[in-house]
Amino acid sequence: MLKLYNTASRKLEAFKPLGEEVKIYTCGPTVYSEPHIGNYAAYTYWDLLVRALKVNGFKVKRVLNLTDVGHLVSDGDEGEDKLEKGAEREGKTPFEVADYYIKVYLDNYAKMEFLPADVVARATYYIEADMRAVDLMTEHGFTYETTDGVYFDTAKFADYAKFARLDLAGLQAGARVGFSSEKRNASDFAVWKFIQPGEKHAMRWDYLGRPGYPGWHLECSTIIHEVLGEPIDIHTGGVDHIPVHHSNEIAQSYAAYGHDLSRFWLHCDFITIDGQKISKSLGNTYTLEDLEKRGFSAMDYKMWLLSGHYQGTRNFTFDSLEAAKNRRLNWRNRIASLLQSAGPVALSSPKIDDNFGGPPPSAPPADGFDKILSAVNNNLNSAEAFAIIDNSELGLDDWQKIDELFGLRLIADSPDLTAEISGLIREREEAREKKDFARADEIRDELARRGVTLKDTPGGAVWQYIK
Repeated sequence: MLKLYNTASRKLEAFKPLGEEVKIYTCGPTVYSEPHIGNYAAYTYWDLLVRALKVNGFKVKRVLNLTDVGHLVSDGDEGEDKLEKGAEREGKTPFEVADYYIKVYLDNYAKMEFLPADVVARATYYIEADMRAVDLMTEHGFTYETTDGVYFDTAKFADYAKFARLDLAGLQAGARVGFSSEKRNASDFAVWKFIQPGEKHAMRWDYLGRPGYPGWHLECSTIIHEVLGEPIDIHTGGVDHIPVHHSNEIAQSYAAYGHDLSRFWLHCDFITIDGQKISKSLGNTYTLEDLEKRGFSAMDYKMWLLSGHYQGTRNFTFDSLEAAKNRRLNWRNRIASLLQSAGPVALSSPKIDDNFGGPPPSAPPADGFDKILSAVNNNLNSAEAFAIIDNSELGLDDWQKIDELFGLRLIADSPDLTAEISGLIREREEAREKKDFARADEIRDELARRGVTLKDTPGGAVWQYIK
């Protein structure tokens, strides 16, 4: 049975879907600059969530949004739009900036072996739906207009403080949102921003007779309503979303549509680097490309992330990444040993989709894999699952399921690679028998370039991965 920690209840709860299909929404990136490795932590954990659901036999429909307008430099309602700022920095239009970094993100998602979302939703594709949502909130008496925008009146939503356990009485003006003389409450937030005279803002749409753009929080509520419908089963995000972004989503969704937004809320914590916050000023905003230049793959980094728990603060160091790389290499060589012992095999590349033939939620998992899945089913405890893998005797079928569950490419290329390596090994043995040692050495060097080393034994040569 899958159990998840629900932020809404602050409890570990057994997961049961609301319908035949598990509806999941993931707060995606704001696509205005080069993503760093910290940006992929949350998506690694939510990829595990989707994989776990599918391995448990659930059908999943997942939406990932891309914020390409409306996210100001603060979580409040002050400052520049991040896309506008990125455009000024790069001498491009905001739309060009968004297009470029969306491609970077999606290319890196593929490198990280994330299962693709069923719907990837750009905020700018839902502007008219945003306007309809603001109209509904206004019609229901939850908004008021100021000179700089349309604001949500949090005093009108009695449960506003409930989700984040906020102390509204003690909330000082400016503590978490900008506060102006026109705002009625410090916790009020803009659902629509008006562009002021003389203000440069390339991304603009006419609403209420004035040019403007949606507030950042609005897009998630709108996309969920348009694509999934309320309530959804699971909403995911970072812990920083709890007091502002997700509290606002809940309020405006209820005000517009009259429904609770989500049954489960899952939040992951941050990673730090060498004990410090990730910051350009500190020079520690490593990208996946930076890791590759140092000899680490995206899979090594994913291995490091999954070696801890999604709710824990993780501290990244290159020593810990090296340990994760070696751990993954050890697992791959355990698989290599099994492949050579089994002889020619036909392992299919792990691929999970809605037709994945896993057991239904009520059925027990397969032998050898049961403890691993049970650990993951306990609030996505990948750290415990990895410890079990380290200390268990596993067969090829087990490793196949492990790759399906974690997406670490442990055996994804094994069929072709095994056949090719076997052919080169046979050719090398033949060269040695003919005393053509020059050719035998050439083959050994070729295998080394492919990341494989050979060890000559009385029973013949055996191979292992070296990278």
